[in-house]
Amino acid sequence: RPHSAPLGPHSAPTRALSAPLGPHSPPLGPTRPHSAATRPHSAPLAPTRPDVVFNHTAEGNERGPTISFRGLDNRVYYMLAPGGEYYNYSGCGNTLNCNQPVVRQFILDCLRYWVTEYHVDGFRFDLASILTRAPSAWHPQQYDEETGQPVAMSSGEAIVSAEGIMTDGAGVPTGTPLPDPPLVEAISEDPVLRNTKLIAEAWDCDGLNQVGAFPHYGGRWSEWNGKFRDVVRNFIKGTDGPWAGDFASAVCGSPNIYANSQPPENDWWGNNGGRQWRGGRGPSASINFVTAHDGFTLADVVSYNNKHNEANGEDDRDGEAHNNSWNCGEEGPSGKWEVNRLRQRQIRNMSSALLLSCGVPMITMGDEYGHTKQGNNNTYCHDSDLNYVRWDQLAADPSGFHRFIRLLINFRRATPALQRTSYVTDKDIQWHGELPNQPDWSDTSRLVAFTLSDGKGGGLYVAFNTSHMPRLLRLPAWAGRVWQPLVDTSKVAPYDFLAADGMLSAADVAAARRSLAIWTADHTYPVLPWSCIVLVSAPEDPASTNMIRSVPICGR
Repeated sequence: RPHSAPLGPHSAPTRALSAPLGPHSPPLGPTRPHSAATRPHSAPLAPTRPDVVFNHTAEGNERGPTISFRGLDNRVYYMLAPGGEYYNYSGCGNTLNCNQPVVRQFILDCLRYWVTEYHVDGFRFDLASILTRAPSAWHPQQYDEETGQPVAMSSGEAIVSAEGIMTDGAGVPTGTPLPDPPLVEAISEDPVLRNTKLIAEAWDCDGLNQVGAFPHYGGRWSEWNGKFRDVVRNFIKGTDGPWAGDFASAVCGSPNIYANSQPPENDWWGNNGGRQWRGGRGPSASINFVTAHDGFTLADVVSYNNKHNEANGEDDRDGEAHNNSWNCGEEGPSGKWEVNRLRQRQIRNMSSALLLSCGVPMITMGDEYGHTKQGNNNTYCHDSDLNYVRWDQLAADPSGFHRFIRLLINFRRATPALQRTSYVTDKDIQWHGELPNQPDWSDTSRLVAFTLSDGKGGGLYVAFNTSHMPRLLRLPAWAGRVWQPLVDTSKVAPYDFLAADGMLSAADVAAARRSLAIWTADHTYPVLPWSCIVLVSAPEDPASTNMIRSVPICGR
């Protein structure tokens, strides 16, 4: 994780933090308007939501250098133990004292500055659970007039140490998660920030997990859904467990997390201070992702069983060891055709799961062309090809994956049933197995299939086969409709996505579908191992192609 200081508007050094929005600007020079700094000539301004790190600075722990807020006021800006040690909820040696009044106001000023001066559209808060923790506080130490020794003091139950640090400055022990954290409430209700999107990484490095119950104040906050990532990775690689049912819930926008007010037994926060925040939210509360800037890239998820962080200089001790990854038969780069072919299927399968699910999909930059960090899942310290975007690889697209994901994104945009802001019901979705309406939710299930209605007589049939065996699926028969193949991740590009573009002509698409009519005419379809299919319901009249609303899926 990068050791970066919080973004602040007031002091000269923070001008350097504006540099990413103003390339080639001197570090201590004046800031420039967001439009001038980021927008190419005559280009529309894309939404901008910076990732802000209000949880630690580069000081390290109490033995680290004084280079940031420690030099201003150590007791105010950092969460301190009675002996002066730093609490380390960030994993970087220290923790910002976010709910201390001065620090809280500083953070609000920073956010307002980015909105008013740079017109950003929202923020993603790194390790946002730290924003909910009770602060430490400081009280001047008193001394005995005769002996000159410190006098033991207390404020209620808040014992003050010789260093003057109160052990429970907020009325509860320092670091306790607060049901109504003042900072999160202030951000949620601030008039300057009222139109911004707020996204929480709803956990921290000390094990506090608030996914599904982050204080959202009327739905103002969405959350990174780390459970979506874990479920998709486990199901797609074919793991025994509850993954088929959990995968179905993830496809529906995770109502078990965001609509259900009853927390599971193992959810400590949801059963305590976070209970009031459980339930009542729709699919847009879930930011779905399979990879992020932390952890493996998508290509590495299917290429490595273990992290390989030796180049970080910490003897491979850093980085997450539990990655739910599968190397498809060989660790790292492979010269075997069958291994590389399976890896290409798997990245398409996970991308299909992401883009065919309700909720807000998030794609990590670089995954669209198969960027690899060579198995390193913690590349914060590298200024190299591990972190550089390889535009040459994107342009070459040797595997055809960039084409595949581009078409899949456009298909999602063109399909209202995939953009729901409310949860699906039994009228909208039906679950299937090898036979219609006979799903298998057992711990050994490797098949999830469903039909999703568009409410107008049409819809989609989607199936994921994550076993090592092929399956012959019986398709549901819809009166007056036929099933037309669109996606089959077992096929080589460009036949993995049947859409007319520069790679496939309309005649090529029609010929490919005719070759599969021997199956679809009989309401069946073969699904090969570790593959996903998407079929679109179309009127039986072959002259009609109104499968989805009239938005082209072949455009860039």
